[in-house]
Amino acid sequence: MNSRKPTEVVKDVVEAAAAKVTDAATPDVPGKPGSVTPSLREPTTPAGPPPPSPEQGTPAPVTPTGVPAGGPATANAQQGDYLTTSYGARLPDTDHSLKAGPRGPILLQDQHFREKITHFDHERIPERVVHARGAGAHGYFVGYGTADRLCQAKFLGKDVRTDVFVRFSTVLGSRGSADTVRDTRGFATKFYTDEGTFDLVGNNMPVFFIQDAIKFPDVIHAAKPHPDREIPQAQSAHDTFWDFVSLHTEAQHHTMWNMSDRGIPRSFRMMEGFGVHTFRMINRAGETVLVKFHWKPKLGVHSLTWEEAQLLGGIDPDFHRRDLYDAIESGAYPEWELGVQVFPDTPEETFAGIDLLDPTKIVPEELAAVQPVGRLVLDRTPTNFFAEVEQVAFHLGQLPPGIDVTNDPLLQGRLFSYVDTQLTRLAGPNFNQIPINRPHAPVNDMLRDGFHQSAVHGGVAPYRPNSLDGGNPFTATAEEGAFVEAPVVVAEAPKVRANPASFDDHYSQVRLFWLSMSPVEREHIVNAYTFELSRCYHQEIRERQLLSLANIDPVLCELVATGLGLPAPEATVPLAEVTPSPALSQVGREWPADGRVIGIVIGPEPADAEGVEGLRGAVLAAGMVPLVIGPRGGVIGDLTVQRTFAGARSVEFDALLLAAAPAPGPDALPSRDAKAGASDSPTVDPRVLLMVEECWRHAKALGAWGRGVEVLRQAGVAETAGVVTAESGTAALESLQPLLATHRVWERFGS
Repeated sequence: MNSRKPTEVVKDVVEAAAAKVTDAATPDVPGKPGSVTPSLREPTTPAGPPPPSPEQGTPAPVTPTGVPAGGPATANAQQGDYLTTSYGARLPDTDHSLKAGPRGPILLQDQHFREKITHFDHERIPERVVHARGAGAHGYFVGYGTADRLCQAKFLGKDVRTDVFVRFSTVLGSRGSADTVRDTRGFATKFYTDEGTFDLVGNNMPVFFIQDAIKFPDVIHAAKPHPDREIPQAQSAHDTFWDFVSLHTEAQHHTMWNMSDRGIPRSFRMMEGFGVHTFRMINRAGETVLVKFHWKPKLGVHSLTWEEAQLLGGIDPDFHRRDLYDAIESGAYPEWELGVQVFPDTPEETFAGIDLLDPTKIVPEELAAVQPVGRLVLDRTPTNFFAEVEQVAFHLGQLPPGIDVTNDPLLQGRLFSYVDTQLTRLAGPNFNQIPINRPHAPVNDMLRDGFHQSAVHGGVAPYRPNSLDGGNPFTATAEEGAFVEAPVVVAEAPKVRANPASFDDHYSQVRLFWLSMSPVEREHIVNAYTFELSRCYHQEIRERQLLSLANIDPVLCELVATGLGLPAPEATVPLAEVTPSPALSQVGREWPADGRVIGIVIGPEPADAEGVEGLRGAVLAAGMVPLVIGPRGGVIGDLTVQRTFAGARSVEFDALLLAAAPAPGPDALPSRDAKAGASDSPTVDPRVLLMVEECWRHAKALGAWGRGVEVLRQAGVAETAGVVTAESGTAALESLQPLLATHRVWERFGS
């Protein structure tokens, strides 16, 4: 290896160049243009580029990581034992932003934070680094007026209607990844208020993996595909993710949410949304409170089973996107209620012993109820997906008067990162002028020029103060609707890279979540941990994560360890004494069945379709979507077949009704359709039996009438929980509807 110093290499280059200079004489005066004395005539003899003049220097011929050129193949790889800046300065800490005291705001002078986040924000062009896979829709928000005592923002006023655009997304996958992967979902809402745009940028989980934004590149790099092979795509079941979360234990709470059913939602329409951070609200009297935002879906919070998610990844990787747009098209408009948890704005910024600035913590709803403040309805799909869904740009700093940020260190970092990201992804500073991002309030910002400037500004004085434009634009007072930050006192404190001591508890709320789950939800969590950790190559990573599970709950740890074939370790910290929060469970309540998809199986003969038209009408009248499934396409009787036995799969339907017991079709050949090998029944098409068996396994409601009852018998599911029979299709639907209200029939399995 060439061990010479870069300065020595540069010296040699300069000396060699000087030796080649054709005019060796030192000029009497400086300013000689170039190192070659020109000839009288145009040179005609080919020659190489001239060398530099003796006084000229060039960058040292070293690799991007500081190794002299000509070294080994690893010369371009990272060097040294210590973490450094991109300029080679060694770093003492990369886990904490530089703040004005442990609870203070992040300081702009934190060069390491800015470099780390800026580089991360610009890793992908033009796809989003995170949340690349998304879907969006237009709608409106109507305020209830119940927030008037808390907040002066006009869009929350009674019956005030505000246009919105909402984007849902997965975090880890690229644009072409599947919708139904186990992942956190983004839930970002752009309110086009009369007082300026308000972006509420949250997730379907109320906590995040990290407490400080400086760690965001780390958690995403760990969860993204491995950099050497770019696999696995859109999933966390691999070594780098579990290596990070088992070492950085503040991530354990969000990891538990991801391993729960919340990680694989049934639909965007059946997903809660959370602002994650604590915000500050200011009312017209100048009084402040701290709040957390919650979106509550009208249809309740429901999930896919793990097997359904896997099947859908192949059958319909666009399942969530299609479900959203089909629901809007059919008039089953997705709807949520916006609510806030409200806390006193005290200097400690805590509530019931919970630090409100810690984004890895929740406040259980039993301690602070969610107070409804408005209703969101999505009623229009995009006209152009790229122009709207791909180009929409969110930023947490876009706030209306009456809503302000807090010193949550994750939120503080996001205030910088989002704008920084848009500068590259949307090619310049004028991304707010893209149609989907344009505010619905008057704009007079004195910002000029730049890439993609589409406004045509008048006047000659884009500065203040001015007289040439008559003083325009003028600043506004609070009474005139200006956004005025809450005058929060920043405590006198040293500049530090540290968190408050209250951030150190990484296990108690994870235990609270686990103990709040129903038995069936706990089983799903155990299965998720077991599956994901089994996909890790390194035994040490599995064992390290089991240590964290032991600190959460010994039963959970024992069950996962057994599945991995490993001994369960003992806890290293005392198990927290917590009170379960029933609000965290998805099981045990009833919800509207609007927009649910009901599969209706018919046979090949017109007689097999009798009564089904009336059933379809009843399904539509109930606000649900009927899909007729037949042995072939086209029309059978008076019914149009929407799905064939060859093309349908149970995961498309929320419930299944059987009007017939169709015999095996002519295409029910395993050589042609692998699903036809699911059963050797000589009387019922095996693909219908497979649909019934899958629905039963996935705890879905089943119903039949007439000859359809025979299918239930052959499948061995007749007279089990959640399986109904009746004299007609409409009677079967009537018996089925109460089962849909709970989404699944978990009692089928003793839960």
